Amino acid sequence: MKHSNFVNIVNFIRALEPRYHEQRDLFEPVREQMALAKEFNLPTTWLLQYDALTTGPFVDFLKNEMPESHEIGIWFEVVQPNVEAAGIPWRGRWAWDWHTDVGFSVGYSPEERERIADVFVERFRETFGRRPASMGSWLFDAHLLAYLYRRYRLEAACNCKDQYGTDGYTLWGGYWANGYYPSIQNAYLPAQHPESQIPVPVFRMLGSDPLYQYSAGIAGNGQQVITLEPAFEGLGGGSREWVDWFFRENYRHPHLAMAYAQAGQENSFGWDRMKKGLPGQYREIARLRDAGTIRIATLGETGRWFRSHFPVTPASAVVTLDDWQQAGHAGVWYLSRFGRVNLFRETDGTLTVRDWQLFREDYAEPYLRDVCHSGACVYDALPLLDGMLWHPSSFRFPGGPGEVADVLEESPEILRIVWKRKTGEHVVIRLTPETMAMEFPRDGEALFYQCNRQAVELRTPTALFFRNGQIRYRHKGYDYGFGAEVGRIVPDGDDFRLEADGRHLVLRSF
Repeated sequence: MKHSNFVNIVNFIRALEPRYHEQRDLFEPVREQMALAKEFNLPTTWLLQYDALTTGPFVDFLKNEMPESHEIGIWFEVVQPNVEAAGIPWRGRWAWDWHTDVGFSVGYSPEERERIADVFVERFRETFGRRPASMGSWLFDAHLLAYLYRRYRLEAACNCKDQYGTDGYTLWGGYWANGYYPSIQNAYLPAQHPESQIPVPVFRMLGSDPLYQYSAGIAGNGQQVITLEPAFEGLGGGSREWVDWFFRENYRHPHLAMAYAQAGQENSFGWDRMKKGLPGQYREIARLRDAGTIRIATLGETGRWFRSHFPVTPASAVVTLDDWQQAGHAGVWYLSRFGRVNLFRETDGTLTVRDWQLFREDYAEPYLRDVCHSGACVYDALPLLDGMLWHPSSFRFPGGPGEVADVLEESPEILRIVWKRKTGEHVVIRLTPETMAMEFPRDGEALFYQCNRQAVELRTPTALFFRNGQIRYRHKGYDYGFGAEVGRIVPDGDDFRLEADGRHLVLRSF
């Protein structure tokens, strides 16, 4: 059994659903999900929104049908009965309104968030005789999470995958997969030191496609969704071929600290949307468990395991060497408490760095103390390179086409990638929490930093400067950047050359 290969099956439940004209049966998906969980003996986490905790058949059903290996927690979207029970006027269009200024914790003052949480948790405790061990929401703020830990000893939480604008909220640039300890000033980003973190592990939901979700394009309501969600027929979790590929690649070694995926589906989609894809996912998850490839646990159990193994956010990786679209792509996501890097094999066979984001525990989220007054909101990191929002921008490796020849765990926090050119020459790349180190086969080689200055300034927006041999940025009033610890950075028009000293180049963020 791979004890660090986790799957959480998380089904969250609403009793209110005003988005659809037709009457939607919100109980049928829960009943069918429970039947599948029992058929395949899969521990499951059920997260109840406040309305589902207080109305409908859900509580009695879970009490009567839920095996001991299952877990009940709370889904923290904000609904009218919860708000009014806390003595706060409701501002929504309907009793559940998904706009971020009404339906999420960020739409309320810190004091109001605590009152809403107290009502929710106390009702949960009255209903089930215990506090919730786990909490989920597409997004939540650091004040709320710290309060739930401090007062109610919350053990684990989950939030949405990285996405740009989907359903009105943007989470972009964070710890891309697996789990992390958030900063006390920013629920979306890891802290770097124990004293600056909320000791509640947060796990990224939905099981994102590691090759294609990042640049899946932006439609009218945000990015296309390529994840394990079975409601999207023929794509991602609605495709049996994609699901098999995802589980194979997501748990490919090495992954350093852990590999993680969240399966399941919210009941709002209705059973008809998920019934084609979900049974096959459950069957495959059970098969992988029986083969000793993965460990199926509840969200709370995963949080307790995480805390018992890691005093701070560990480094982890997602290594993807096979392309389900057969377009020749491959990639490596490297994640640490200091930042993330994504290496990517392009269609033409060349190697690029297409994403590099910096994490800093004192980069405060916008809603730590302030209220979100918009129907949309943004959480982000500090971009050093953003191949999606700054397109076309990348660090391009020299030497033409090649392939990933090997990926090795050099230490618990260091990933070593060997890139083999068609010429047979090798480039060795070492990713550490704060550096990218490269050893080239020839003296004087360089990465080419193609930099779309207009996109940098307009899309993020971020100011870029070149000063004292370093590339510096100012993003939302925060100054940071990177330099060459070994080698040098040379301007090349609007772009840059990151030149090796002899055969070595080491880039360090600051």
